[in-house]
Amino acid sequence: MTRDERRAALEQIANEVRGCTACRLHEGRTRAVPGEGDPDTEVVFVGEGPGFNEDREGRPFVGRAGALLVRLLGHIGWRREDVFITNVVKCRPPDNRDPQPDEIAACNGFLRRQLTVLDPAVVVTLGRYSMGTFMPGARIGQVHGTTAPADPETGARDALVFAMYHPAAALRTPEIERESFEDVARVPSVLLQARERRQDLEAAPGPASGQPDARPDAPPPAPSAPVLAAADPAADEAAQLTLF
Repeated sequence: MTRDERRAALEQIANEVRGCTACRLHEGRTRAVPGEGDPDTEVVFVGEGPGFNEDREGRPFVGRAGALLVRLLGHIGWRREDVFITNVVKCRPPDNRDPQPDEIAACNGFLRRQLTVLDPAVVVTLGRYSMGTFMPGARIGQVHGTTAPADPETGARDALVFAMYHPAAALRTPEIERESFEDVARVPSVLLQARERRQDLEAAPGPASGQPDARPDAPPPAPSAPVLAAADPAADEAAQLTLF
């Protein structure tokens, strides 16, 4: 896909989200929150669900938790415009309660299609409900700051999943805030690891011919986005990364 084709595909999904009535959450919403960001990015952040401010504006992470997410991204020299940000449910649960399993299931197709279009190298999960979509059965206190290969059924083919606490939890607990800054500092090196992994998968022999698998269905390389500097030198020896 070209950048324009990806943008158009994401907007089509967003339009469907805005008109969705597949679960009870649509009954109380002001605006659905499909997600937003760079269609050429290699990194997608997936939260849990919209809150009060997000429901009013129709944009993800625009409240206090969003301000902390911007600070976390700034810690590694990135901006929110350089990544794609979405949630496992696209409408606000009443009183900001946790999303229910049937609500997550109703929205799952939208998230899967977004990830299929974006084809990210890294999916960063924010919070335990997002983590549970990609790391079923894991406990966030044990796996935050770690990676696992994404199940291709999630739409994130050949991606690495990196688990983090939700910024809202970090706002409530100073220790979690400290750990969140430590965790996000690892994301640039996870991106490099994911790139190397994808290159290895591209070069692996095909199952029948013994020749490298050209993956004819794979999207062509996207044009380069702005160079992003890793602000924390401990994050990786490479001082600069380019998100595609």
